[in-house]
Amino acid sequence: MLSSIPAIFMRGGTSRGLYFDRADLPEDRSLWDGILLAAFGSPDPRQIDGVGGTTSVTSKVAVISPSARDDCDVDYFFAQVAVDRTDVDYGPTCGNMLAGVGPYAVETGMVPGADGETSVRIHQVNTGGLVEAVVRTPGGRVEYEGDEAIDGVPGTGAPVLLNFMQAIGSHTGALFPSGRRQEEIDGIAVTLVDAAMPVMILRAADVGKTGRETAAELGSDRAFFDRVEPMRQEAGRRMGLGDVRGKVVPKIIIAAAAADGGTIASRYFVPDRPHETHAITGGIALAFAALSDGTVVQPLAERLPAAGRPVFSIEHPAGRLNLVLTLGEDAPEPGIEAAGTVRTARMIMRGSVMVPEGLLTRTDGPERTGHATP
Repeated sequence: MLSSIPAIFMRGGTSRGLYFDRADLPEDRSLWDGILLAAFGSPDPRQIDGVGGTTSVTSKVAVISPSARDDCDVDYFFAQVAVDRTDVDYGPTCGNMLAGVGPYAVETGMVPGADGETSVRIHQVNTGGLVEAVVRTPGGRVEYEGDEAIDGVPGTGAPVLLNFMQAIGSHTGALFPSGRRQEEIDGIAVTLVDAAMPVMILRAADVGKTGRETAAELGSDRAFFDRVEPMRQEAGRRMGLGDVRGKVVPKIIIAAAAADGGTIASRYFVPDRPHETHAITGGIALAFAALSDGTVVQPLAERLPAAGRPVFSIEHPAGRLNLVLTLGEDAPEPGIEAAGTVRTARMIMRGSVMVPEGLLTRTDGPERTGHATP
């Protein structure tokens, strides 16, 4: 027998996945792994028996609920479903799926739609972050069509403005968790930074790359992953994240000077494969590092004004990710007070996802390999 769970299938930014109301999932969180794996058709590289799209960026989950926080409207809890493993990771967040949270909240009535624009204050449960999403809602209804284009997505759509607040120390409580802006791991200079997402940043040239490779070129170089994965694990230890084997945090960034008019070139890893575009959260971490003296990437970045709202433009495999930064003026170096970006979202399907009935109640389902949540 199959059971149905209400869901909206939506693209958020350059990611895609299922959006659930927390109330529609079992109260027993130990059941979630089996449900989500079945919904996406994992583990299977084709994901033929579910809604997954065979990549990490098309195997994502957003669980939404009214927020218990006075300063937020909704809670957003993210889950990354593995494609070819029985693994669901609840540790990170996803800035692209975040683009669909505001529209979802209005579509489901969690937040009343205003005529014109609706501001939705979002608590990112995984990291504790606070984001304001501004959604176009003419007549109180979500508008998906528009003229905004984002690299990595064909066509255009209505803009969704995301303002990331309280980004520093998303997982560790500190911008530079190790206490250093630059250090060596296995003889290679790195910067370990935690802003919206904990990341290990390396200069591309230091690991034999240009920083301008395609995602396919990077994905086929298994020797590269064999080299940087032990470094990532050591970075996790130094950042206070413990044993990160089998976890997706911290992520990896390799960076180089911009080649096409941007601020910097970057390749982002998730972490055992390259991101086909660039994560927003990883872009924010890169921006914080690039604007801080003494980091490995600060000399690579084009200089930005010391105050105001400059655009930090990241060249990635599919184009650019543009971040609008609010910089503080009263600091010895530019300090980012907020980082915003414009994304688009589209509702693809609304209804229910079907999963085996036993997964909603039994306790002897697939071995739990997901990681604990905050």
